[in-house]
Amino acid sequence: MKIIHALDFDGVLCNSVIETAITAWRLSQDIWKDMSNIDLSQERINDFREVRPFLKTGYEAILIMRLLYVGVSIEKLCENYKEETQKLIDQEGLDVVELKKLFGEARDRWIADSLDEWIEKNPLFDDVVEFLHSLDKENLYIVTTKQERFVKYILEANGIELEDDKIWGLDRGMNKVDILFKIQSNNPDKKIRFIEDRYPTLVDVEEDSRLDEVVLKLASWGYNTPLDREKALESDRIELIRSMG
Repeated sequence: MKIIHALDFDGVLCNSVIETAITAWRLSQDIWKDMSNIDLSQERINDFREVRPFLKTGYEAILIMRLLYVGVSIEKLCENYKEETQKLIDQEGLDVVELKKLFGEARDRWIADSLDEWIEKNPLFDDVVEFLHSLDKENLYIVTTKQERFVKYILEANGIELEDDKIWGLDRGMNKVDILFKIQSNNPDKKIRFIEDRYPTLVDVEEDSRLDEVVLKLASWGYNTPLDREKALESDRIELIRSMG
């Protein structure tokens, strides 16, 4: 039976944490004027990196940066991520759809101003290019919450060409469970190997009976916590992996 590789992007293929932090900080400065004249320090990037495993969609980085700036501790934010981010949205009257739009537009501006710099801040993890070149592109899908055009920019800059129908991102308006079911339905004679760095996403797939045949892998090098990796080691179905091969 042929294998379909369904790969998450950020945290599995791309180490995007620095670019995400910079984009989020710039937007935070536009939204909250008390941040407008403050430079993004390496310490703030390091703090963001600690919270990054809890982020599901890029725009949430704006909320993380604001919460860290106003003094919410890393520990509190990690322990109560959904509650703290939702509280900020409610208190500030923020529109999630608008935040997603702003996040994409900010990246578009950066790309227009300096594509090379933007690509530099989005490096692929070690051995990713070699691994992708080794795969049959007919059976390769990117399953991500990132907007698809950004995935294409980064892959093409690294010499990886994929057709549009192989990249399933934020533009589709679907969650990863439904995307995987769609890919599975379109390829009933193939087995899906899904590599993801967010343990909760893998649990969502595991709990959907439609996807009982999907092989689940947690990328240890990605944006996950020691507890996530421990849970994967204890899981009967989710396998912790330490390399792409």
